Amino acid sequence: MSTLESIQARIEALQAKADALIARKSESVLQKIHELMSSHGLTISDIEQYSGTRKKAGKSTAAKKQGTVAYQDPKTGATWSGRGRAPGWIANAKDRSKFAVGASAPATKAKGKAGAAVKGNGKRKGQPRGPQPALYRDPQSGATWSGRGRAPAWLASVEDRTPFLIA
Repeated sequence: MSTLESIQARIEALQAKADALIARKSESVLQKIHELMSSHGLTISDIEQYSGTRKKAGKSTAAKKQGTVAYQDPKTGATWSGRGRAPGWIANAKDRSKFAVGASAPATKAKGKAGAAVKGNGKRKGQPRGPQPALYRDPQSGATWSGRGRAPAWLASVEDRTPFLIA
């Protein structure tokens, strides 16, 4: 049975071997980089200049993705940009202005009222929700089907459904 000390000694020996392998590989890679730089006439300052501009470009795109904070939960400090699905702490709030942050408060307040007016009209896109009137009736059993969902057995095997339509 192995003891803790023997296992730790093996770990140290393996770590030393791993470090040696990494050093050998990195040495060969550095040699290749040096050869490429000399063959293309590049200097370290050229590489630093190139990588410096790349970092700045990446930084600006990351800043764009974060967005600005429009709402903040006073209890937890959680924030929301106002885009996408509303989090639970603000989803059911009738007046979101009490959660608004800073200068964006008046603009978001106006958006919220406009959105509420559109919702109040009751105009929806797509199929209507809830039960639908029957479109088909089975003359034998009197069963009906609205035309939504899977067709019932008495209508599924029929090629021409027009005789079953309710006028």
